Amino acid sequence: MNCGRCGVNFNSVMIKQIPNILTFGRMCLTFIFLGMVLYSPALSTETHGLFLDIAFVIFVVAGLTDILDGPIARRLNVASKFGRMLDPFVDKILVCGGFICFAIIDEPKLFNFSPWAMDVIQWSVAGIITVREVFVTVLRHLAEARGVNFAATAAGKIKMFVQSFAIGTLTIKAAHVQTAMWGYWFTTITLIIALGVTVASAYSAIARSQKN
Repeated sequence: MNCGRCGVNFNSVMIKQIPNILTFGRMCLTFIFLGMVLYSPALSTETHGLFLDIAFVIFVVAGLTDILDGPIARRLNVASKFGRMLDPFVDKILVCGGFICFAIIDEPKLFNFSPWAMDVIQWSVAGIITVREVFVTVLRHLAEARGVNFAATAAGKIKMFVQSFAIGTLTIKAAHVQTAMWGYWFTTITLIIALGVTVASAYSAIARSQKN
């Protein structure tokens, strides 16, 4: 559809907005997922697992939009500074919010650790990841202010995947694998890997900002 007076092709405009629409959609799904995680402890045993399964599906759909919006923006040649800033911001809400919400509901529970030890582990994981994401966000803003392109890299995408995998693991464990020994070990190893990749990516971001 065209506007005769202004010469605007509305179909073309809408197509170019697809990446931003996906990003805003991911933001909406993020808040739905986080709300479901926080609400899940209030549910009965019969509905708790199914409820978190639905939350997991929403989380996966949100992750798929993150995979799609960048390539679509580049394909349509509509990549922008706004998109480069908003996309990682939404990712950080999803990742940091996910780990914080699980810590709030006292998940994951691991082995026979005391409640005090679990609080330390849960909030340490959430804290380390959140501090890293805030720190790199500040670096990104400073780089963009200098006119430096600080767009997402392959390493950053790998970090996001590992963190997302960890959140998915926490969701499934809380839903179906509360006390299985293999679930304890799988979750523990996943969190250690996520923390390692998170810290390593922080050093990579520092080196990248210094080069620029």
